[in-house]
Amino acid sequence: MELDQDLAALEPLGGFFVLRTGGAPRGPMTALARAYGNRTSDAGVNPITFRVEKVARTLNAPEPRIAASVAQQGLAARLWSVALGSAALYDAVPDLDPALLHWDPDAAAPDDLWLSEVRARPAHAASVADVVLLGHLEPLAAALRARHRIAPGLLRGNAASALAGAARQLDRWAVAHGRGEAAAHGRALTAELLAHPLLSATGTLTGTAFRRRSCCLYYHVPGGGVCGDCCFLRPPRSSARDASG
Repeated sequence: MELDQDLAALEPLGGFFVLRTGGAPRGPMTALARAYGNRTSDAGVNPITFRVEKVARTLNAPEPRIAASVAQQGLAARLWSVALGSAALYDAVPDLDPALLHWDPDAAAPDDLWLSEVRARPAHAASVADVVLLGHLEPLAAALRARHRIAPGLLRGNAASALAGAARQLDRWAVAHGRGEAAAHGRALTAELLAHPLLSATGTLTGTAFRRRSCCLYYHVPGGGVCGDCCFLRPPRSSARDASG
């Protein structure tokens, strides 16, 4: 199935799956290629640093690395959702080239994305990994680690957790709407992606449930607690026990 230029099939899946395309961006946005290169925006601000600082203020995060982790996982969830949803519903994924995909670091969650040109890529695991994992999440992790003390294993755990979360949401929608083929495609693709060498050590997938081997540090946020797929069953008593990778 070919991609339609407005990716309309993704709209019923919800905000994390929707991708704005064509026309002109709504407000100031930055090409993600520019952000990953740690370049400043036209306003003279580094977009990734701006996003991390915004998340830190919103969450009252006690350390910048916690906000960096949460910010990275939020963007990862958006990217995986677009790719998985497209693969399941179109049997193709949009080319999310960071030079074509624009981002508003000042937007509320879910991250606001705009794709300037819709070009189809294959929907198999190698292609999706190339589009999302290698094209975005690895350079995003490098940009974050250049500015924050945050472990590679933690960021890859976040990437895997975001993938599993997107897959569960897609699966719930597909089952509820009688789209068994989309559900099956999503589950199979997720399992293949989590077997990728960069993600295979991050956790265990059982059905649609994922248990990661690291912690995103969200429990440090006031009132945060641990996430449903965390390696911890309850918040550790000491930060010395952080599972940071």
